[in-house]
Amino acid sequence: MLIVDGHCHVSTCWYEPVESLLFHMDRNGVARAVLIQMNGQADNAYQFEVTRRFPGRFASVAWIRTDQPGACDELRRLADQGIAGVRFSATTKSPGGDGLAIWRTAAALRLAVSCGGSSADFAREEFTEVVRAFPELPIVLEHLGGHNAPGPDSVEHRQKVLDLARFPNVYIKVHGLGEFCRRRLPVVEPLIFDTPIPPLFEMAYERFGPRRMMWGSDYPPVSAREGYRNALRLTLDRFASASEEDRELIFGKVALSVFGPRA
Repeated sequence: MLIVDGHCHVSTCWYEPVESLLFHMDRNGVARAVLIQMNGQADNAYQFEVTRRFPGRFASVAWIRTDQPGACDELRRLADQGIAGVRFSATTKSPGGDGLAIWRTAAALRLAVSCGGSSADFAREEFTEVVRAFPELPIVLEHLGGHNAPGPDSVEHRQKVLDLARFPNVYIKVHGLGEFCRRRLPVVEPLIFDTPIPPLFEMAYERFGPRRMMWGSDYPPVSAREGYRNALRLTLDRFASASEEDRELIFGKVALSVFGPRA
């Protein structure tokens, strides 16, 4: 099975350089990865350097200052350089009279959007209107449609987010169990999380289906949770009853189809 990491970060000023990511990818049989620029970093030069140094192995999703007047022109410039997508938040709006200008530009450039935010942000009617306005724009909800922190209300808060599956252009990312499960104390292997495990993976699978789901490690923040290996291994285990075709989609093919080379 070709495994693609659909959500990871590299940097020389925060997190880790690409060599650290490659160590974990190679050790765990991950063939390719989608580099998601960290929020607040508008200099995407390092990600371009990585894609040049390792041709065919990485795709780059950029972050830009969408609150600036020249944001649409900047996005066009980055698209000309070969980005596979752009990272917005669920509340991203352009300044001035046309709040959807930056979304419209992404759609015209045939870029995919990796979209972050809280479950409350995704559940707002304003975000639904964005999704409805651009039916040809792939919008990928990060972190199962919420923030990557465990909490007792994780399932309740994400019910409305999962309702966005009714729009065929909306996808969802699944990461590791450590994003929404608390570590059991004391740690006793192999059951390292408090039970019961919230059924968020199963709910996403039921609503979105394997053709609109993609796995991503969330490296390197995942290193402070269960770690890269477990984020992959334990998530694979949760989909053990799915068909091999479905697993190939979730753990590789969907990420390639959304963030792969543009025609």
